[in-house]
Amino acid sequence: MTAKADDLRIYQIMVESFVDGDKQVGHGTGYGTSHHKGDLQGIIDSLDYIQSLGVNAIWLTPIFESIPVEGQDHWADRLDATGYFASDYFKIDPRFGTLEQARELVEQAHAKGLYVFFDGVFGHHKGNVVPSPQGRLPVGENNPVSYPESLAFYEEVASYWVKELKIDGWRLDQAYQVPTDAWKAIRQSVDEASQSVTYVNNKGETVHPLGYMVAEIWNNERYITETGYGKEGDPALCSAFDFPMRFRVVETFAVNESGVSRKGGEWLNDGMSLHSQYPDHAKPNLMLGNHDVVRFGDLLQRGGIASPEQPQYWQRHKAAMSFLAAYTGPITLYYGEEIGVQVDGFAQKIKEDCAVIGLCDDHVARTSAKIDGVTVSLNEQQSELKGYVSSLMLLRQQHPALSQGERTNVMATETVYVDHKQADNEALLYLVSTTDNAESVTLKGKAIGSQGVLIDLLTNERFMPNNGEYAIPLTGFGARFLKIDTPTAAGVMAQSAASVSLVGEGIMAQCDTPTVEGIGPVAETLYVVGDFADAGWKQKPQRAYQYKGKHNGSNLYQVVVDEKAGAYKMQYATKDWSPQFTADGMALKPGTAKSLTAGGYGKDTAVTLPEAGKYVWSLTFSDLGEPEQIMVSKCQ
Repeated sequence: MTAKADDLRIYQIMVESFVDGDKQVGHGTGYGTSHHKGDLQGIIDSLDYIQSLGVNAIWLTPIFESIPVEGQDHWADRLDATGYFASDYFKIDPRFGTLEQARELVEQAHAKGLYVFFDGVFGHHKGNVVPSPQGRLPVGENNPVSYPESLAFYEEVASYWVKELKIDGWRLDQAYQVPTDAWKAIRQSVDEASQSVTYVNNKGETVHPLGYMVAEIWNNERYITETGYGKEGDPALCSAFDFPMRFRVVETFAVNESGVSRKGGEWLNDGMSLHSQYPDHAKPNLMLGNHDVVRFGDLLQRGGIASPEQPQYWQRHKAAMSFLAAYTGPITLYYGEEIGVQVDGFAQKIKEDCAVIGLCDDHVARTSAKIDGVTVSLNEQQSELKGYVSSLMLLRQQHPALSQGERTNVMATETVYVDHKQADNEALLYLVSTTDNAESVTLKGKAIGSQGVLIDLLTNERFMPNNGEYAIPLTGFGARFLKIDTPTAAGVMAQSAASVSLVGEGIMAQCDTPTVEGIGPVAETLYVVGDFADAGWKQKPQRAYQYKGKHNGSNLYQVVVDEKAGAYKMQYATKDWSPQFTADGMALKPGTAKSLTAGGYGKDTAVTLPEAGKYVWSLTFSDLGEPEQIMVSKCQ
């Protein structure tokens, strides 16, 4: 299944907000701005459109019945529409359709070359759960349930639908709620169920369901490994969404939900390099958006970058989509991204009554689907972007080096990112601009392992070397996929990274500065608070700053901590989060001092610690308690 999983091009559908294909059913309420009447028939009606995108799989948000509790309020009604708190795991919610429609959907999708994944919520439920056909029930509280006591019930759920409808696997909601030992057992149940049934695919081949499972775990690489992938050589799950990389992509080509932006090729490469922290069996799945984040088009407007009336809006969509297309491993598109969907009148975060009007950041992307020929006719810009996305998906299908190839970065600067992709006898280059300025990218033939022509797979342009170098024109936020027609015997050379010291200079880098009496100008104790393995966004004693006195005219606070390698987000705050501070620009490099500024919700400092070891976290303040500088430095 390895190569097939790498080549997955999944189209995510939020069922209740997608397409109203049957006027007789539908929830009629929900979170977000849609009609809230989406159903299985609407998906069936849209399969030709989905197939035209060049994707090869669909993922449906939960479609099992959520039985209303007598007297429940409208918030519970809205939650029922999402399907994420089910009651009967063995029945299709009649407000979405029937078992027969679900069967028709799966069979028609398979006939069109589309795998089908259901959404498995195996860590929590509504509370009024109906027993399984074998008389089983989940155990313990409803959120989360208890394991291993609930294992038999969820094994039955996971295998039942593979056997009943021949689905190809599961997306796993809040996978961290389920212990890795339980995931091993559930995965084995899905594998065994998949091998017990077959169906005929679009090529006329009799095949087993794929048995793919992908985890939703919002956190850093370390936490995803601990709660999802499991240990090297002892896999729990084999795929998880690449949330860390998703945020780097939007921070490069747009802004993230908190407004962080202006990142470049180095930021992308740092994130991709952190895949080395995953076990060998890991298959990260990259997406640009989903039903819980703000749409890329709205993020462009939140950052004041571009609106749909401007060419850069569409060009940045293309750049982000090109990065997905060049990604080694499975990828997922959220419905509407292929045509640049955004929400009219929404851009800035709404803090009051956002749920009432459907404009909270965590559900605003649940918009009524715009499906060409089914619900709308696309305009020229939407059609052009859809055509580009389709060509990218076809490129991934035709060139396995993109989805399965070994990645070697050959250039990563503030303005450009270049990867070499190698699989079997095919070698490709992927280039993308991370700025709105056009430039010519110079690539040495020896460095990229090429001694002949480079062929642009999208435009058929050909580039020959001049004195051993290629000059490749790149438009602002433009991308190219180049085939290396004549590889050299030596092959590609990784970029020669400059030797970057993790150790800073001066008093802020010293790990043995003695603590002095007194508290200095900051009255309350500050902590390094973040997504560390030993902290989890809690103010822990081992991360409490100590006052080191006055040095070079500034008041110094330090704490020395044993850190694991990884990418982290943090702030520097008191126990009651007032005050709290962050690095200027919300990014920090080990060994380099940055200005310290006031923090706040979402204003997290990002830092990558490439090596484990002892690190000293330093802050300086004026005599009046005004923030001055910050540094993290590895202890020698």
